[in-house]
Amino acid sequence: MPTSAEWLEVRAHLLEHRHALALKAVSEYPDVPKVAGTPLLTAPHWTPPSPIPLADLSLELRGSGEFPRVRSELPDGFGSYSEAMAALAAPSVFQNRETYRLLDFTDRHLTFGIGSYFDGIDVGEACAHEYAASTLGHASELPLRASVGNPCDLTRRPANVAISTLTIRRSPGESTFFLHWRDPKRVGHAGGMYQVLPVGVFQGAQDSDFSLWHCMIREFAEELLGVPEIHSADYGSWPFARQLTSAARVFYLGMGVDPLTFATDMLTVAVIEAPEFDELFGELVSHNDEGRVLEGLPFTASNIERFVHHEPTQAAGAALLSLAWQHRETLLG
Repeated sequence: MPTSAEWLEVRAHLLEHRHALALKAVSEYPDVPKVAGTPLLTAPHWTPPSPIPLADLSLELRGSGEFPRVRSELPDGFGSYSEAMAALAAPSVFQNRETYRLLDFTDRHLTFGIGSYFDGIDVGEACAHEYAASTLGHASELPLRASVGNPCDLTRRPANVAISTLTIRRSPGESTFFLHWRDPKRVGHAGGMYQVLPVGVFQGAQDSDFSLWHCMIREFAEELLGVPEIHSADYGSWPFARQLTSAARVFYLGMGVDPLTFATDMLTVAVIEAPEFDELFGELVSHNDEGRVLEGLPFTASNIERFVHHEPTQAAGAALLSLAWQHRETLLG
């Protein structure tokens, strides 16, 4: 059993070297398919051959299901990884909210149950911590990771889903896109790395929130406009929601799992014509509650190459950029 100081040493190593550790951890899964040549793990039926309009996906909500409990090595007095994080190393954004937990994905139909945000922390971050400890020579075995097996097997672990969206401002001259640098002091996952934006865990507080698009609308407002966190909304009477729904063409490109933390991301693209984008996001922020916004990056082969292969980009973001470039003619029309 580690002391609090030992646990914090490993946690600090994990935070500082997330990207390198993720690139290394992918070697633990030689037989699991990867998305678009990136480290993002996937199942063969998760990524379609061409983009699918988001509206063509159907959703079902049912019982949550049971999963084996992952036992991690924690300092004395803590019963879970999230409990240790909250007491010893909590980021500024760290709340255990109710989530929609992915149970099954068949054809274009997704089945969800009810879970919680800390479910993912207690499995994924615990396994990432174990892996970081092994690279420091603190252990030679990875029993937690072994107990999960294939991270894309949804029957082996609770899978919260983040909806990761590449936002493209389409212009006849030069289309541009946006990235997010996630501040490790502010976020519990993927700190110190680039990611597309907006990104949000699929969650809600009322029946109308059980919608991928409604979740995305809230994240657009929060991450691009700096609106305080929205727990629910009346989407029919909210002017921003109505205007964004009319302006955006939204596609599903695939889904995958981070090899280090098992974070599970739906990969989507929202294409908005420049005049409508400028009207909706004229007050685009440079910083938000989770980090810094990089705006107006030209959607070019060189920038895709840069952020897929040369910058510390989260696996889901790298995969989405790569897929979007492959399908650029379909997406941009």
